[in-house]
Amino acid sequence: MAKLNMSMKQMQTLRMTPQLQQAIRMLQMSRLELEGAIREEIEQNPLLEEAPEQIEADPNSKANLLEKRESESKTSQDADPDKQQGEFDWDSYFDKDFRRNLQNFSGNDELMNYENVISTQQNLHDHLRWQIQMAGLPDENHALAEVIIDYINDDGYLSVSLEEIAESEQVLVADLVAVLKLIQEFDPPGVGARTLKECLLLQAKAIEEDTLDLNLMIENHLKDLEKKHYDVIAKAMGKEVVEVKELAEIISSMDPKPGRSYAPQDTQYVLPDVYVYKVGDEYVISLNEDGLPKLKVSQFYKSVMQNQNTESSSDQKQTHSYIQEKLKAAVWLIKSMQQRQKTIYRVTEAIMKHQKDFLDHGPSQLKPLILKNIAADTGLHESTVSRVTSNKYVHTPQGIFELKYFFNAGISTSDGDGMASESVKLRIKALVEAENPKRPLSDQDLVDKLKVEGIQMARRTVAKYREMLRILPSSRRKQT
Repeated sequence: MAKLNMSMKQMQTLRMTPQLQQAIRMLQMSRLELEGAIREEIEQNPLLEEAPEQIEADPNSKANLLEKRESESKTSQDADPDKQQGEFDWDSYFDKDFRRNLQNFSGNDELMNYENVISTQQNLHDHLRWQIQMAGLPDENHALAEVIIDYINDDGYLSVSLEEIAESEQVLVADLVAVLKLIQEFDPPGVGARTLKECLLLQAKAIEEDTLDLNLMIENHLKDLEKKHYDVIAKAMGKEVVEVKELAEIISSMDPKPGRSYAPQDTQYVLPDVYVYKVGDEYVISLNEDGLPKLKVSQFYKSVMQNQNTESSSDQKQTHSYIQEKLKAAVWLIKSMQQRQKTIYRVTEAIMKHQKDFLDHGPSQLKPLILKNIAADTGLHESTVSRVTSNKYVHTPQGIFELKYFFNAGISTSDGDGMASESVKLRIKALVEAENPKRPLSDQDLVDKLKVEGIQMARRTVAKYREMLRILPSSRRKQT
């Protein structure tokens, strides 16, 4: 006779909740996209309200800013009238040390005018080439990666087979396979795939969780998934239907065309997410909160929750359930905003520590910097650093720059110190501008002049940088 027994086992399961997806999307958003998303949430969630802005009659000077931030952080809880009125204390969810750094800079001489607003958008191929620069590949693999990227279409897929590329470019298929695997780890997740199935598998891998069941579903059940035959999939996988539906929701949230987020669009005007300005001998970082609604939870609905006498128990239960759901969504949105801003602050702070010479002297003093450096400083994953720096802009004493601008591959110099590739480009540009137009400098001439300055570069690298600067070859620059 069979015996019944009970046992316990620990299992790791994948849960990509809608709230977590929202937090990831918010981290990737540009400033304008974030503002629009927040206002949309305010319209959809009755528990979310926009707190009125407090206008200061006498803006502080830069010299008093640090003192102001310290004093405000110490007195904020005592002086907050909303809390004295029993307002929902969403501010208690936030880190006090970080909150002290969220005060906006109010010096009028640092405020940016619209003449400084820039319009730009990076396409998919630019984004991939930037990541190649940051990967620190050997020259031969770097060249192969450039070749593969040329064959990736706007949807993010490799448009031809590796065999065709190998034949056309006179390279080995095995070498292309190795480099393609590296590209398939780039952002956006799924890029470089050759089929929809491979694209989804790459995105599943990027989740960085236990994805065995997710992979099995993508590998074996895409057709049933498309037809929503959840019972068939559940039987084949030995799972409950509810588990299959949870996995299906994650797959449906993936992007079948990962490259389209970088497709050309209408001109987008961007404002800085962060300000960096000098106070004495110190550079201070301040997040730009101007225009972003400060959210609070509605006091009215708190009263509704407390009033239990005017409704039947059934209606009351339904009302409370609805308010609790919206309250959870409101708090999560506020915490997601906080986490986004905190992450941007941490990444910017780490970048500026590496690029202090740039802040002092300008682009010619950029230092070599790769994603791994900032990931190590902040404890974030490299892919997270890459996403945070995309479409985020910083206003510095040297101008407005995308955070990605500060990442540069290193060029060897004779003194043993690396030199940022962006600084080398500026030096090449300066040499060309100073040349004799009747005897323009060839690429080899530029190599020789850079060598005299202690910068070791191959001629093909100089040629590539010259092309990136949109400088014509010497034969076409010559004036008679």
